[in-house]
Amino acid sequence: MTALDPHEVTRILKEWNDGGDAHARLMPLVYGELRRLAKAYLRRERPDHTLQPTALVHEAYMRLVDQSRVEWQDRAHFYGIAAQVMRRILIDHARAHASEKRAGGARRLSLEEAALLPEERAADLLALDEALKLLTEKDERKGRVVELRFFGGLSVRETAEVLGVHTATVERDWVVAKAWLYREMEGA
Repeated sequence: MTALDPHEVTRILKEWNDGGDAHARLMPLVYGELRRLAKAYLRRERPDHTLQPTALVHEAYMRLVDQSRVEWQDRAHFYGIAAQVMRRILIDHARAHASEKRAGGARRLSLEEAALLPEERAADLLALDEALKLLTEKDERKGRVVELRFFGGLSVRETAEVLGVHTATVERDWVVAKAWLYREMEGA
């Protein structure tokens, strides 16, 4: 396949807004980037995570296709929404995993076995999600910056385009939001 033309993605998204099956032509163009996002997300997860990048991409894409209230603007907007969808899937997955453990689905470990396990990342993801919700309530733009940069993998420039602000604003919001989230999560 040739290099991804962002203008082609934007053109197809505009067609999707008008109805029809433009989303079917979009998947081959965005699949690689969505898979890269999924891999980046899953690298932050626990090593034994049962969700694979391909499954995360397919679930996210199915949810994106079902979006009826979104007026697609451009490629960056699409990836921003895709990042939010992937985040929601991972949060739902983490909650289900935690629920399963509370319900007795977890295997009992000896103290020695538990000491060898890596830190449980589902709890970290849930804590981040809660902190991000609080941040978004206090300052919606800073919350969106975190979603787009951290979860969406967008650059400062792309984030600025999606939000309709200057890159300097995104850079300031990013620094403040990271510090706020760190303090919030450390206090939890």
